[in-house]
Amino acid sequence: MYKRYIHDINIAIESILANKLKSMLTALGIIFGVAAVISMMAIGNGAQQEILEQMEMVGVNNIVINPIFEEVDESNGEAENGERQKRKFSPGLTLQDLEAIQQIIPSVQRISPEVSLNSFVQFDAWRMPAKIMGVSPDYFELYNLPLDQGSFFTELQKEQGVPVCIIGANIKNKFFSKTNPIGQYIKFGHVWLQVVGVLQKTDISLTGFESAGVNVYNDNVYIPIKTMLMRYQNRALVNAKKLQSSSAFSGRGFIIFGGSTQTQSSQNYHQLDRIVVQVKETPDIPSTTDVLSRMLLRRHAGVKDFEIVVPELLLKQQQRTKDIFNIVLGAIASISLVVGGIGIMNIMFASVMERIKEIGTRLAIGAKKADIIAQFLAEAVLISVSGGFIGVLLGILLSFLINHFADILTVVSPLSVLVAFGVSAAVGVIFGLSPAKRAAEKDPIESLRHE
Repeated sequence: MYKRYIHDINIAIESILANKLKSMLTALGIIFGVAAVISMMAIGNGAQQEILEQMEMVGVNNIVINPIFEEVDESNGEAENGERQKRKFSPGLTLQDLEAIQQIIPSVQRISPEVSLNSFVQFDAWRMPAKIMGVSPDYFELYNLPLDQGSFFTELQKEQGVPVCIIGANIKNKFFSKTNPIGQYIKFGHVWLQVVGVLQKTDISLTGFESAGVNVYNDNVYIPIKTMLMRYQNRALVNAKKLQSSSAFSGRGFIIFGGSTQTQSSQNYHQLDRIVVQVKETPDIPSTTDVLSRMLLRRHAGVKDFEIVVPELLLKQQQRTKDIFNIVLGAIASISLVVGGIGIMNIMFASVMERIKEIGTRLAIGAKKADIIAQFLAEAVLISVSGGFIGVLLGILLSFLINHFADILTVVSPLSVLVAFGVSAAVGVIFGLSPAKRAAEKDPIESLRHE
């Protein structure tokens, strides 16, 4: 019995090989459909992987508190003079805010301040632009930044403001490609800093999330927060001196300090550039965000000179948007598989009409209807399966080209290959069955008489 069906399949193969061009044109719809599905799913998988890596990089359950510098609107007149008068007494984001958050809010697991400066880092004759960031030791756990060499800041270095630093991978590769950086001194601005650690290199793209607390870690220099405040800048001291040494009074849209005129919008009175808070559990994020907002508003004398951002929520929203986009792309690509199946069905119907005498001859010499169905169904399935195989190879190649030339991360998963190949085989069965049944139902006598 099985030998008979093998004979039917051999006849189908001979028919395909005898009409190579027609068979290839018939398979084109399946080829491009499978390739489109695989490449679109690869783009979707790549986007999902990027999002997951970004979520890991911005830290789980992190809340970022950023300062706000509002422009003064002079057109509102005396109605806002009181608010501007009050705003100058807000201390801004300070270390005292950080300590209060740590002591009062029980859902806080870790917390770190940030103060950053852009300048040049120097070692011997080498010099490169970089950002220096004053942080606490918790910062590296907040953002999942493991060390490649060395150690994190000690408690003594943190409390005493010792001039030590941890450098990013790019700085290490630039200055210490052939030597051990641990214990070496680099100069940032006017201060020499001893290198105590090197971060592992990360290749994750985080462009667009800098405002949400995400930095280019490979190019940064990290120092203890008190080292930053003692040796580089402490805006809280500057503003305190201004307030103590000047007779401040408000004019129309200005605050006057000792005769010098400065607009409120251009004066950065915040001691810290950012505070990053990590809560213990994800469900605690909304309530903690609300408590943080009310607490800081009270500490800042009712002045809303800060904003609270949850980077993970931003990334999840981006993931939802990309998921919808990928579903649409996958649906559009799948349509081409259906179109390819319809093409196979049309060609097979035409093939049945062309080969009526062949069908009649086979039926007349003893072939059964099952043999005719097997022959034409095998022909349709072989076309779709071979097209699916070529489509898989083309899809993998397209994914590689997209990754290489468009700089879009693509991840070809075995599941997507199996799904696309399986669908192509199913298309052959579904769309080949109707023409095969029609061929089997032909009357042998009428088929032999057909001209």
